[in-house]
Amino acid sequence: MTLTSFGPANRIQRSPETHPLTWRLRDDGEPVWLDEYQAKNGYAAARKAFADLSQDDIVQTVKDAGLKGRGGAGFPTGVKWGLMPKDESMNIRYLLCNADEMEPNTWKDRMLMEQLPHLLIEGMLISARALKTYRGYIFLRGEYTTAAKHLNRAVEEAKAAGLLGKNIQGSGFDFELFVHTGAGRYICGEETALINSLEGRRANPRSKPPFPAAVGVWGKPTCVNNVETLCNVPAIIGDGVEWYKSLAREGSEDHGTKLMGFSGKVKNPGLWELPFGVTARELFEDYAGGMRDGFKLKCWQPGGAGTGFLLPEHLDAQMYAGGIAKVGTRMGTGLAMAVDDSINMVSLLRNMEEFFARESCGFCTPCRDGLPWSVKLLRALEKGEGQAGDIETLLGLVGFLGPGKTFCAHAPGAVEPLGSAIKYFRPEFEAGIAATSAAVVPPLARPIVVGA
Repeated sequence: MTLTSFGPANRIQRSPETHPLTWRLRDDGEPVWLDEYQAKNGYAAARKAFADLSQDDIVQTVKDAGLKGRGGAGFPTGVKWGLMPKDESMNIRYLLCNADEMEPNTWKDRMLMEQLPHLLIEGMLISARALKTYRGYIFLRGEYTTAAKHLNRAVEEAKAAGLLGKNIQGSGFDFELFVHTGAGRYICGEETALINSLEGRRANPRSKPPFPAAVGVWGKPTCVNNVETLCNVPAIIGDGVEWYKSLAREGSEDHGTKLMGFSGKVKNPGLWELPFGVTARELFEDYAGGMRDGFKLKCWQPGGAGTGFLLPEHLDAQMYAGGIAKVGTRMGTGLAMAVDDSINMVSLLRNMEEFFARESCGFCTPCRDGLPWSVKLLRALEKGEGQAGDIETLLGLVGFLGPGKTFCAHAPGAVEPLGSAIKYFRPEFEAGIAATSAAVVPPLARPIVVGA
C-alpha cells in the first residue's frame, strides 16, 4: 500500500494554504531532510514561537485553534496543555510523543515520521517551549524501524543546527529529544501504560487521578500527545487561528485537516490529508475509488479496529467526531476499512477479538476474562458449534465491558465492533448455532475455561 497524501487522479494540488501537514512531501516518497525542510519554510514557526510569543501565548493559540488529539480520543490539546502546573519551581517536566501506532488499519503517523521527521520535531520543539519541558521522548512502535532511522537522523540534524539541545536559538531554553522504541504492545497507546513502559515497567495503565500532567514520567509533570497532533502545531503558530479554523468544511465542529484513509478491497487504498467534514462517501468513492471490480461494500469501520461497523447507507456521514457519532460510532483514527461481501462477519470478529484479547494487559477482570470468553464463543459460532444463548452472552459481554466498566478504554474499544456486527449482521451469527443445540441457555450461563 502506498503511503501518500495525493488527491485522486491528481485532482488536488497540495499547498501550504490547504494541506498544512503534507504540502512538503516529495513526489518520490523520500524523506524531507533539514535543508529541504528549511527551504520549505521549516522551523519558521518555531523561530516565531521563540522570538515573538510567550509560553502562555502559545498555549492559548493552540487552545483557540480548537486543535484536538488525533490519536483517537479527540481531547482538546490546548486544554490538556493547560493542565500542566504553573509553578516555576517544578522545572523537571517531560513531553512525550505517542508514536506507538498499534491500531489495526492505521498507518498515518508512520507516513509523517518516515517522510516528514522534521515536522514532528518542530511540533515538539514549539510544544516543549509552551509547556516548559526540558526533555522529550518519541515513544515509537518497535516495528517502525524505518521511522526510527529517519527520526534519529533528523534529531542529529536539528542538534547540529542548534535547534535542539542547550540554549536553542540563543533563547536560554534547553530541550533534549530522544527516540525510544517500544517492545510492541497495543496497550501502550494508553498514555499511562506508555509512561510505565518508558520507565521500564510493565505496560499497565495507571489509576487516574493523579493525571500525567501532575504525576507522569518518574513522578514529574508530563504531557503526552499523538504524532499527528504535534505535527499540527507549527502551522497553527505560523499561520494563525482563523486560517486554521477555516480549513474544515461547513458543518464540522472540528477544525483543521485530518489524515484520513481507506483500506480493504478498494481500488485505490491510501492516505490523504482532507478537511474535517468531508463525507465518508467522498473519501470512499472519490479518493479510494470505490470497491474493486467483482466486490461489493458490505460494511465499513470509520477509524480503526476499535470503532463500530457502519453500513453503506452511512457513507453520507461527515468525517468528524460529531458527524460519525450521529450514525452510532466514533471517528477514531480516521482511517477507514472497507469490508467486502465475501467476508463472514463471525470470522472477522473472531480475528479482531483474538487480537484484542491478546493485547489486554490483564490488569482488570472484565477485560482479562471477558475478551477471551468472547473469542471462545466466536470460535464455536465460526465452526457451527455454537449453542442457543451464545449471541445473548456475547451481547451481555458487550455491556459488561462497555465504557466505565473497565480500568481503561481497551475493552470498550474491543467490544464496540462486536456489538455493531451483531446489530447489523445477526443472521450470520445465528447461522453458527448448531441445529442440535439444546434449549435456550440463559445469558452468561454457559461455562468457559479462560485461555482454552
